[in-house]
Amino acid sequence: MDFGGAAIGGFDNGGFDFMSWYMDIPVISRLYFTGAFLTTAGCALDIISPFSLYFNFDLIFFQGQIWRLITTYLFFGMFSIDFLFHMYFLVRYCRMLEEGDFRGRTANFVMMIMFGVIFMTAVAPFVSVHFLGSSLTFMMVYVWGRRNEDIRMSFLGVFTFNAPYLPWVMLTFSMLLGNGVLMDAIGIIVGHTYYFLEYVYPAVAEIRGWRRKKILEPPRILHWICGTYHGQDLHRD
Repeated sequence: MDFGGAAIGGFDNGGFDFMSWYMDIPVISRLYFTGAFLTTAGCALDIISPFSLYFNFDLIFFQGQIWRLITTYLFFGMFSIDFLFHMYFLVRYCRMLEEGDFRGRTANFVMMIMFGVIFMTAVAPFVSVHFLGSSLTFMMVYVWGRRNEDIRMSFLGVFTFNAPYLPWVMLTFSMLLGNGVLMDAIGIIVGHTYYFLEYVYPAVAEIRGWRRKKILEPPRILHWICGTYHGQDLHRD
């Protein structure tokens, strides 16, 4: 299965240098990957239990276990081939978004993740899902695909397609394997909503002369935290 894209990196004449590869990952992608890996390691070592991590509306909002709002996006299952598969897609497409479309726009990248987290958390009580990391990763794959429409990809060397079709190819493949597609579908829906609000709506608003041209502009405090606060530059299109 070849889903194209840039090389992962970390190789030199002496072989794979994990620390070089790890430190080359942009900061937000690195934080997410580290959190997901440490959460899984903690479960594998019986330091924490997956039962204390999953999304549960009653436990979160009635018993104050608010950490579940975060851990539901960090646990991708125990160490396995499936876990490695999820980590590959998480690091690959999260990194390519942060290094590509969001280069120099860390606050906007964090805003995208926050949008996905809020949207998916709002949907979760109605669809009975417990871990939402896969949906967030799928959202990133969708947004990356829509922003790289001309990139050609291949699936098992059998057929090629353009990047925007990647999430649909992955969803179809999951269906053929008999896996559930609810998590993938949530990621696609949230990804499409974000793409529309961030890229389509501003263009339409500009053409029609609407007063509010950007809906998802990060607040100044987020720019300040992420080191992208430049005063009046924030108001430039």
